[in-house]
Amino acid sequence: MAVVVDYRYSEAINPLHAVFTAGTVPLFLGALLADIAYSRTYEIQWSNFASWLIVGGLIFASLALLFALVDVFRVHRRSRGFGLYFLLLLATWVLGFFNALMHARDAWAIMPTAVILSVVTTLAACVATGIAMRASRSTVVRRETVHDSVR
Repeated sequence: MAVVVDYRYSEAINPLHAVFTAGTVPLFLGALLADIAYSRTYEIQWSNFASWLIVGGLIFASLALLFALVDVFRVHRRSRGFGLYFLLLLATWVLGFFNALMHARDAWAIMPTAVILSVVTTLAACVATGIAMRASRSTVVRRETVHDSVR
C-alpha cells in the first residue's frame, strides 16, 4: 500500500485587499489617540480630528469588506479562519459606524463613550488584520492507494 500526501495551500489575500485591511489599523488607532488627547485637554479640534480619522477608517474597512465579500464566494480562495476574519471585519465596520455617530454629537457629549468605542474598534481592527495577514497554512490531504502485486 502506498500513501500519497498532497499539500493544498490556500492563496493569500490580494495585495490591495491587504492594504485596505491593514490601513484600518492606523486610522482607528489615530482616532483613539485623538480621543485620548481630547479627554485630557478638552480642545475641540481633537474631536474633529478623530471624526475624520474614523471616516477614513470606515472607507478603508468598506473597501476591505468588499474584497472579503467577493472572496467569500470564491471557495478556492478561502483559508481556515476566513469566516472569522469576515465577521471581525464586519464587526469593525459596525463599531466604527457607531463610533462615527457618537463623534457627530456635541464635542462635550462624546466623553467617555467615544474613548471606549474607539478602544473596542481599534482592537477589533487589529485582530481582524492579524487574522488576515496570517501566513498561508497548508492542509494535508492523505490518499491511500492499494497496489496489487502481480504474480
